[in-house]
Amino acid sequence: MAMLMDISAAVSLVNIGVLAVLFAMYGRIYANTKAVFTLGLMFFAGMLALHNGISVYGYFAMAPLYAEPLLPYFLGVHIAELAGIGALLKVTVRPF
Repeated sequence: MAMLMDISAAVSLVNIGVLAVLFAMYGRIYANTKAVFTLGLMFFAGMLALHNGISVYGYFAMAPLYAEPLLPYFLGVHIAELAGIGALLKVTVRPF
């Protein structure tokens, strides 16, 4: 089951990478348009990146405390999050 925790941490790191790309793109959009909505998107991307960073830290710092039956659910949550932010990246890069 430790492998599921490692995979979940790896997916979380990928999430952080995608969110960093989104944050940079939203930053450029905000610099050009000054649209307040993009500040909200930057906040959203930042908070999700923080969530994933805390998750990765938690997996390694508190590994013995996690109940093994929960690990597949954690992995599912991170994969679902990756799918969601992947879709967000797709519509940000190429809306149509």
